[in-house]
Amino acid sequence: MDIADIPAAVAALIEEDEARSVDLALFASGLGDIRAATDKVEDPGLVARLSVINFAAPAAMAAAMAARMVDRKSGRIVLIGSAAAFHALPFAAAYSGSKAGLTRFSEALRLGVREHGVGVTLVSPGFIDTAAGRQVPGPKPLMLQPEEVAARIAQAVERGKAHAVMPWPFAVLRLFDRLLPRPMRDRLLLSLAPPG
Repeated sequence: MDIADIPAAVAALIEEDEARSVDLALFASGLGDIRAATDKVEDPGLVARLSVINFAAPAAMAAAMAARMVDRKSGRIVLIGSAAAFHALPFAAAYSGSKAGLTRFSEALRLGVREHGVGVTLVSPGFIDTAAGRQVPGPKPLMLQPEEVAARIAQAVERGKAHAVMPWPFAVLRLFDRLLPRPMRDRLLLSLAPPG
């Protein structure tokens, strides 16, 4: 189903949970795209679509699942974000912005439901060697294999981690981004734009 139809997606999820209680729900929806080389600003339609698929739909579905898990006083939710959420990527504003929204939502949801026996884990991966990942232009440092990412997600959930950033150098980059003065950070981010 197309999760852009959020009411239908939430209804299908609730129907599934009513048929058989879900103990662990993993929301891994995402579209990645960058601004076209000929555009100075991302297309408004692209911004809207990425906002729905990368943030609004998984957040709404996670909220619906969390409400049911809170009633049962148990369960675990995993939201797949992105390391791009930590950086203001001028050539991928919709992608980095939508994943940043999911990051903040995940943190808030985790705090809101933890006293009710429900855990929330946010996963922020870097580049993953998938068909979609290989289509992203430019360098892809520290690319991970899907099997490795799946194993790390399973470990994070088993340990009850609130946030798993992978691979670990991306966690260091996140801190580095926060410590840089804004003018230096802006120059660095602008230099990352793929050639066009």
